[in-house]
Amino acid sequence: MSWYVIYTKSRCEKAVADKLSLSGIEVFCPLLKRKKLWSDRWKWVEEPLFRSYCFVSLDEKDKDLVFSVPGVVRYVYHCGQPAIIREKEMNCLKNWLMEYDHDSIEATNLSANDRIRIRSGALQDKEAEVLECTGNYALLLLKDLGLHVRVDLRKNVIEKLLAS
Repeated sequence: MSWYVIYTKSRCEKAVADKLSLSGIEVFCPLLKRKKLWSDRWKWVEEPLFRSYCFVSLDEKDKDLVFSVPGVVRYVYHCGQPAIIREKEMNCLKNWLMEYDHDSIEATNLSANDRIRIRSGALQDKEAEVLECTGNYALLLLKDLGLHVRVDLRKNVIEKLLAS
């Protein structure tokens, strides 16, 4: 059994996960609990961590079963093959979601000129400007220290700051 990544229709992640689960397919749709302001009150809602993506654990021969569920669009491919996620990485993601406060987790893309705050490691609580972002690494400018630093985004928790 391998973990595959499926692409879903927009805003159908939770419904697809529920229907796949009812079909007997092991599925993981990482959800974050967020407090949202409605017009008259605050409400806790669950949102997908990765929009339009779910993870399914299947034997290769059973890969077509997911297409019986409305909302499944296709598998995500890497190097011409359906992308496979290692069991170790899936367990790490599950543990990460249980371990950290959901208010501190957000999947965002960084781009040049973004302002961030580093939330872990030796540079914790330092603010920086993103000069360049390629893959899992970002080149940051820490103005108050006068340093350029290359940071591994997989090993550091960062927070994107709102533009002022």
